Amino acid sequence: MVGERRPVVLRNGTVLTIDGQRRVLAGHDVLVIGDRIAAIGPGLQVPDGTDEIDASNGVVMPGMIDTHRHLWQTAMRGYGADWTLTQYFVWYYLEWGKAFRPQDVHAGNLLGAAEALDAGVTTTVDWSHGLRTTDHADAAVDALRAVPGRFVLAYGNIQDSPASWTARPEFRDFVSRRITGDDMLGFQLAFDVTGDPEFPERSAFEVARELGVPVTTHAGVWGATNDDGIRLMHDNGFMTPQSIYVHAATLSADSYHRIAATGGSISVSTESEQSAGQGYPPTWAIRAHGIPVSLSMDTSVWWSGDLFSAMRATLGADRAREHMAAHARNDTVTHSSLRAEHVVEWATMGGARALGRDDLGSVEVGKKADLVLLRNEHSPAMFPLLNPHGHVAFQAQRSDVEAVLVDGRVVKRDHRLVGVDLPAIRSQVERTVEHLRATMGEEAWQKGMNPDIPTAKVLDNPYTYTEYRGDTRTSV
Repeated sequence: MVGERRPVVLRNGTVLTIDGQRRVLAGHDVLVIGDRIAAIGPGLQVPDGTDEIDASNGVVMPGMIDTHRHLWQTAMRGYGADWTLTQYFVWYYLEWGKAFRPQDVHAGNLLGAAEALDAGVTTTVDWSHGLRTTDHADAAVDALRAVPGRFVLAYGNIQDSPASWTARPEFRDFVSRRITGDDMLGFQLAFDVTGDPEFPERSAFEVARELGVPVTTHAGVWGATNDDGIRLMHDNGFMTPQSIYVHAATLSADSYHRIAATGGSISVSTESEQSAGQGYPPTWAIRAHGIPVSLSMDTSVWWSGDLFSAMRATLGADRAREHMAAHARNDTVTHSSLRAEHVVEWATMGGARALGRDDLGSVEVGKKADLVLLRNEHSPAMFPLLNPHGHVAFQAQRSDVEAVLVDGRVVKRDHRLVGVDLPAIRSQVERTVEHLRATMGEEAWQKGMNPDIPTAKVLDNPYTYTEYRGDTRTSV
């Protein structure tokens, strides 16, 4: 059972420590006692009654950390496969996002949380910007509590202004009731900064400061947010080391300098950026400015929900740009600047650093026991294991996640989640799909997969709480 926590040892695996030295320890055991890693070494002596997991021919690595995923949208998996970012804004921000009931947020969160855990993502930031009411927020947290992973609720509401929803008494009541400092549930505020010179988001930042919680924001998104918002945050003293800037794909060097100077980090969602159009995945520019990077998947309404896809897409995008830039100079790239070990680190320790969790993200004695075993004895793609970092980044996939531990508890074993009722989740998701389909009507449901763009709506700003329309494209 998930509720049990007895000593666990993963035997004879190849351990990717992600410890700063990127050590690879072949034929090593990892012993877990309580919620911590107690020992690492070959042939460890373990306490009586220790649960033994065979890790031979497998890779033991830290649990992966996704710093930006809209879990509430998972019930609509694949619906927007052919959307552009503008069509996403139309469907969720302007038209049908408001049709989601609390139980629909609950269903999406359940499915998305289980999906993340199944793929070895032990910590997920639920960028939950569909919380139109605190009933929706309670439903989101209830779902996260029902899945044995580690989560951060990033509270947001795209149907209202940040100044409005953060000022409501019921929001403060929610925070006092549900955000208790539990190690398994962190908290952030999630909202974007339009660049309106009146800075209507100021009071929301002040609430975040009062509560002592970070702000995560979609920054540098073509047609929505850009340098003006970064300048407003900086000039008003709201850029902090805890700030997470999602995408950051259409920012100028000036904005990158401000992020670097204030110690923030950037969450890169490569599949999203290269497909939806937020901007070219900016890892090359981020690295040039020395800004910490984490990886994220954004939303399963479009893309895959695992960080294996994120790692290989990020390597591909970064390397493609490097080759193209060299070819334009009539030059040739002879050594890749971005290596497999870098993206594996971004998918683990990068997320831990972004969240301020120095107890996560690596396999070291004393760290939290959030661990993943990649092993699939039935897959010809899982041997030989020659370059472990490269194997994780380019060869492994979610079906190769044999075991997962979170906080010292086994939550996936023999390729199956433990304590997660998938048939019950399926039933909830089916009810959500039925509700949305009935609410929209069949014609709108079918058209929703390729929604019309309103002719009367200026879409360079999808937010409805300000009339500001800035030219977000000038800095590109």
